[in-house]
Amino acid sequence: MGALILASLVWAASFGLIKRTLVGVDPSLVALLRLAIALPVFAPWLRRAGLTRTLALALLAIGGVQYGAMYTLYIRAYAHLQGHEIALFTVLTPIYVLLVDGLWARRLPLRGLGLAALAVLGAALIEDRGEITDAAVGFALTQAANLCFAAGQVAYRRLRRQNPQLVDHQVFALLLAGAVAVAAVSTTGAGGWGDLATITGLQWATLLYLGVVATGLGFYLWNRGAVVVSAATLAVFNNLKVPLAVVVALFVFGEEADLLRLAIGGGLVLVAGCLAGRDGGRSVSGRRAREPG
Repeated sequence: MGALILASLVWAASFGLIKRTLVGVDPSLVALLRLAIALPVFAPWLRRAGLTRTLALALLAIGGVQYGAMYTLYIRAYAHLQGHEIALFTVLTPIYVLLVDGLWARRLPLRGLGLAALAVLGAALIEDRGEITDAAVGFALTQAANLCFAAGQVAYRRLRRQNPQLVDHQVFALLLAGAVAVAAVSTTGAGGWGDLATITGLQWATLLYLGVVATGLGFYLWNRGAVVVSAATLAVFNNLKVPLAVVVALFVFGEEADLLRLAIGGGLVLVAGCLAGRDGGRSVSGRRAREPG
């Protein structure tokens, strides 16, 4: 359980850090550097046993969507939202898992659609009317990121079930390699390479934290802790990151919020995410963490 607590704390700090130090750097470049720094952490565990060329390409493609596109969209949202808002909106990933899994199975997931509507209502309550346009852009970006992460989870789950010889930590480097490729293409398309020369020492330190600690150590601790606790305990920790991140962003990084709006709207968002997480656990392995910070 200690490993899960530490992983949750590591991820909780990421939201406020990104908002405080990395806004202004091209989001695609931030995503690329974070993923490129994380890749060497997992590369030593890469094993080719049981991997065909088709499987390797499939893993690269899944990683490109689940991590490359997700992080690019997610980091772009920081130009429109505060860190605690983004942390709160990531709790909706299980809704998209339900939707993607249902559509993949050719059934209409009405419960998932209802929970999504509840979450949108909660998100609207959090924002003041004067900020709703910019906030809507940020919300849309976070939900697009959630959708990418959910689609990757569902696709990876199906691939793993069809190929039981694969071992998660031995192929994770391929997922990250696909993510790096997508982020590199996005950076080129956005013309973000010029920002490399402007990155400060503090920003490099933040990127190292995000790549090595949040992504590398965070995933390791989560996977280590997940195998020694019950499914119910794991479900609780899946939700723990969000309130922790909100508290850290508000009281450590000094973000401002209308606490009444945040409590009411955030409560609706959390209820929707938790209900979806409970249902999603029946169809998608609960041992996979929600989108990390």
